[in-house]
Amino acid sequence: MSDQKNLIIAIVVSVAIMLGFQFFVEKPKQDQLREQQAAQQAQSAAPGAIPGATPGAGGSAVPDASGLPALPSLAQQMADQAATRDKALAESPRVKIEGKRLVGSLNLVGGRIDDVVLPEYRETIKPDSNPIHLLSPTGGPSPFYAEFGWTASGATVATPTAQTRWTADRDVLRPGQPVTLSWDNGQGLVFSRRIEIDDNYLFTVTQTVENKTDKALTLFPYALVSRHGTPHTDGLYILHEGPVGVFREKAADGGTLKELSYKDLSDDKAREFDSVGGWIGFTDKYWQTVLVPGVDQAVKARFTHAKPANGGDRYQADYLGGGQQLEAGKTVSSTSLLFAGAKEVKLIDRYEEQHKIAKFELSIDWGWFHFLTKPMFYSIDYLKGVLGNIGLAMLAVTVIVKLLFFPLAYKSYVAMSAMKKLQPEMQKLRERYGEDRAKMQTELMQLYKKEKVNPAAGCLPILLQIPVFFALYKVLYIAIEMRHAPFYGWIHDLSAPDPTSWLNGFGFLPWDVPHLGPLHIISIGVWPIIMGVSMFLQMKMNPQPPDPVQQKIFALMPVVFTFMLGSFAAGLVIYWSWNNTLSILQQYVIMKRMGVKIGGGAEKPEPAAKPKK
Repeated sequence: MSDQKNLIIAIVVSVAIMLGFQFFVEKPKQDQLREQQAAQQAQSAAPGAIPGATPGAGGSAVPDASGLPALPSLAQQMADQAATRDKALAESPRVKIEGKRLVGSLNLVGGRIDDVVLPEYRETIKPDSNPIHLLSPTGGPSPFYAEFGWTASGATVATPTAQTRWTADRDVLRPGQPVTLSWDNGQGLVFSRRIEIDDNYLFTVTQTVENKTDKALTLFPYALVSRHGTPHTDGLYILHEGPVGVFREKAADGGTLKELSYKDLSDDKAREFDSVGGWIGFTDKYWQTVLVPGVDQAVKARFTHAKPANGGDRYQADYLGGGQQLEAGKTVSSTSLLFAGAKEVKLIDRYEEQHKIAKFELSIDWGWFHFLTKPMFYSIDYLKGVLGNIGLAMLAVTVIVKLLFFPLAYKSYVAMSAMKKLQPEMQKLRERYGEDRAKMQTELMQLYKKEKVNPAAGCLPILLQIPVFFALYKVLYIAIEMRHAPFYGWIHDLSAPDPTSWLNGFGFLPWDVPHLGPLHIISIGVWPIIMGVSMFLQMKMNPQPPDPVQQKIFALMPVVFTFMLGSFAAGLVIYWSWNNTLSILQQYVIMKRMGVKIGGGAEKPEPAAKPKK
């Protein structure tokens, strides 16, 4: 019995340590990183080009060690910083993007997709809050853009660069109304770029080159996503944010997921991958920007980082396609996909099936328990359609999971009760064979066999439940469907912390609670307190452990978790409170069925036999 309790305590303490590490260590690091980013942006506000960028220069690249022409390096990307994003957009001619779910513009200088806004999603729950700006141009803060082009295996062929001025055949890009950009290099090559957008977040970019000369040449198509500045990430172990991709050694392979952090690239060593198809880019918690070459296209993909002289960081995800022989009087073409939008589960799955994108579903970080996490999401999503609120759906799924695991919980309690009855005999064996542990283990096994008790039966059901509840926790944390989702009462955003605080009487006192820095942990709201009370009551339902140290640990856990989870998303705290409440009800039913007194009492004695008359 004590071994089982020690295991349970070890699991709970481990969870507490991990959560505490995230709050007390990682969170301050992330806050410091945000301050450094702001300082870097302010420092680079003065206009200035990255050394190595040569406006008007040809786009032919010097071959790398592999003999293939290199893509435009990060040092060749323009990185002038301006005061505002709007000012940067106004400094170049543009084609408007009017999609059904995204808006923005294409930059005719460089032909970049560098202005993407998601009007359906806003920074906060306020109706007048700014929409999410996913991609942004150079010349403004935190440039983030996609670029497509060609390189040649020679220094005499002029190919489009970031300074090339393209001509568009229409002023607005809409679904069903593609835009074609064109540019003549003056040397007999005509480049065109057809850009299409669907009803959601997917761009299709088809590049074509017409050779009007009498000589053949070889061109290599490329695509890149460049991100300036290190973005803020949650920094939690349960979520990947940063460079990501799936690469296949051959077309028949399923593909291998590669996840890197921004810190991984800080050594300035390129991470290179040979792939057939696949995808590569950057993912955030709720959004992503990734490139998808042709399904059967062999490419050399890579992640790179640079630190220009004017400060900041530059990250790039790109791929270089194989050489295409362009004969005189002929044309060659290459098609790429660009996803720039919200990581909606159903949409990602549909794109994977529709466009045969290898393991595109893994762009959403389902985690180790993918086989549980994703079905858990679809269960919540289905019940949301039935109940009309994702918070209620979450609570309903928790009830279903509890019912499914009730037989295991019952068996666990029965096994723990059987072990408890053997405690006196086990203690005698320990006293008798305390110095001979091998003999003591042998005698214990014989005792278990004689009494038909399995010492692992009490812990195994609990361990089996951990992946399921972790999967539910994961869904609540990563799913964009939880973002800004309302519940009831004062909870208007399940992905944000409880907005109330006892420091202002939970909103009844006429002042706002300022952020208290490290001490802000004490500013807890109603739901964290409910969670702590429910956890305390659940502890009271269990028998008290004999070890005084264990008693103190169990007594402190509700208090520690109350303050630790106070800054977590309200949806997670509500789930935890509801799960505790269901556990109390479940324990009550089990104890009643077994004849155990509520509150950790001993089993009821057998009724005394009636005296014979």
